[in-house]
Amino acid sequence: MCEIHSAKDKCFAYADSGLPRVCLACVVNDEPVTAMIDPTMTLLAFLRKELSLFGTKEGCGEGECGACTIIMNGDTVNSCIILALEAQGAAITTVEGLSTGGKLSILQQEFIHHDALQCGFCTPGMLMSARALLNRNPQPSEEEIKEAIAGNFCRCTGYTPIIAAIASAAKLEKEERGHE
Repeated sequence: MCEIHSAKDKCFAYADSGLPRVCLACVVNDEPVTAMIDPTMTLLAFLRKELSLFGTKEGCGEGECGACTIIMNGDTVNSCIILALEAQGAAITTVEGLSTGGKLSILQQEFIHHDALQCGFCTPGMLMSARALLNRNPQPSEEEIKEAIAGNFCRCTGYTPIIAAIASAAKLEKEERGHE
């Protein structure tokens, strides 16, 4: 039976397997989370249905477009193709976890400043791929930026403003670290 579980998320249908629930415990956006879930549930479905984190999008549902990209234990993953149970004990960051106290991160601000978004559908995944890159390499080259976002497809913005936004965020974050 396919049910739509949330009025806020009318486009995301989730088919429950009917199998006995299992416990998932992980940390999402620095908050401990424990839930009894369907063992066949994807991580994307868990984030959207169980936690109401709607920033992570489903594009292709096959791990090809990058719209569902999140950071799990420091690495980017396509949340549409892994089971939620694979996140047992994991530390997960979604696009909602990039801002602090209602204030956008430098990376998010630079996406706006550089017009690195139009329809916005790919933006959460792009931001997460960029954040993972900047976490492991605070001063990436243009080629490294291109490689980091290669798994994220954008059909309307094009990649030039996205690359510029990421490079600018790297520079501003470096300056901010120098002032701490």
